[in-house]
Amino acid sequence: MPRKRIVLPSFIVVLVSFALWVVWPQNPSTYLPSFIPWPERGWIELNVGDFSFVRKGMSLGLDLQGGVNLIIEADVTQRPPGERSEAMKGVQQIIERRINAFGVSEPVIQSVGGNRLSIQLPGVTDVEDAKSLIGRTAKLDFREQELDATGVAKRDENGQVIWKPSTGILNGEQREITGSYLQNAAIVPSPQTNLPEVSFQFNSDGAELFGQATTRLVGRPLGIFLDNELISAPSVRAVIRTSGVITGLTQQEATNLTIQLNAGALPVPISIVKEQTVDATLGQDSIRKSILAGEIGLGVVLLFMVFYYRLTGLMAGLALLMYTTLLLATFKIIPVTLTLAGIAAFILSIGMAVDANILIFERMKEELRLGRTFGAAIEAGFGRAWPSIRDSNVSTLITCAILFWFGRQFGASLVMGFALTLAIGVMMSMFSAITITRTLLRILVGRFRGRNNWLFGAI
Repeated sequence: MPRKRIVLPSFIVVLVSFALWVVWPQNPSTYLPSFIPWPERGWIELNVGDFSFVRKGMSLGLDLQGGVNLIIEADVTQRPPGERSEAMKGVQQIIERRINAFGVSEPVIQSVGGNRLSIQLPGVTDVEDAKSLIGRTAKLDFREQELDATGVAKRDENGQVIWKPSTGILNGEQREITGSYLQNAAIVPSPQTNLPEVSFQFNSDGAELFGQATTRLVGRPLGIFLDNELISAPSVRAVIRTSGVITGLTQQEATNLTIQLNAGALPVPISIVKEQTVDATLGQDSIRKSILAGEIGLGVVLLFMVFYYRLTGLMAGLALLMYTTLLLATFKIIPVTLTLAGIAAFILSIGMAVDANILIFERMKEELRLGRTFGAAIEAGFGRAWPSIRDSNVSTLITCAILFWFGRQFGASLVMGFALTLAIGVMMSMFSAITITRTLLRILVGRFRGRNNWLFGAI
């Protein structure tokens, strides 16, 4: 066989073999009947010199693995129009830092419209805890009590102590002491009670301001406010410059506060406009049913192709199996976060992948009936079917782009997942039909140079 004729088949074999290795389940025994023995884990790692590639499972959306989905809205009306985009970027960056410090694996944070963010937290089941961590502006500031002429703290009509911002002089200007001067925050146990405390440290400017404030407040309380809520009011016993502690917190409150202080305060107020919790059990049941539906759909399509197109249908079925393997491998490598709607698009793309083959085979049948040889019918069938294949797939890709854009604008992650999965499937189906199927049929040319019309479904 000429060298040119073995390069492409060899490339396809290597590509499909690699895709099969990527797709192979980490625990094959979970997908097989109990009476079929199999090791608990398949091939997991590939190490070549300093390069290490570790296979991971499929990236699943919230509807398949469970978790919390929040839609937050930022109030940017107080910002000039030219600064609103930067404010939203700041909100997204700070929320990302908070979530990463919280230990959530593979969070998904997407911009929705001009002033909303969609936040997906897989594996998180406590909605209130997630809202407490993300939803607070976390603006920390220090205040002191207003005093009357006799040195007694003033109170409002409800009997509550009146607090005013604690300030200091820096570079000739009077400045309020806020969390913007913090350098680091950490949880430490109290030496007396062993209860959690939040220890914080100031930068050089903050140390100067805090030293001035504690100098005049010795023997009086210093209020620590978070989002205008008093969380601690310790009495100042001595001048403090570089650090301090916040007491009276539970372990979870101390953890969240530490994360919020280290991540920084949000530049604008935010509110949670939508929340959704997905049970992990429901997600696993959806995965099992989706896999079963995909297997049934793939099996029915393969039987139809073999029954109707005979030998060419068998080649198309083999190409379809390769297409399925390559598509799943692509989802894992990118990676694509697979949702229930994405699985539906994947199953739909299996049927659409056969559409190109049907167009090609029908054209081949016409050429065979006109008396052409098998090799000539292959080339004519592919050449004449290509314009229809191209136009139909481009139309589908345009539709996917429109669906993805609308889904992104309105925060419909399921629509975005459907559009993205279908678009990748369509592009992969074009490669499968034009490259893989064509290559397999050309291999048959050497064995069937005549016109066996029944074997090729032309009768």
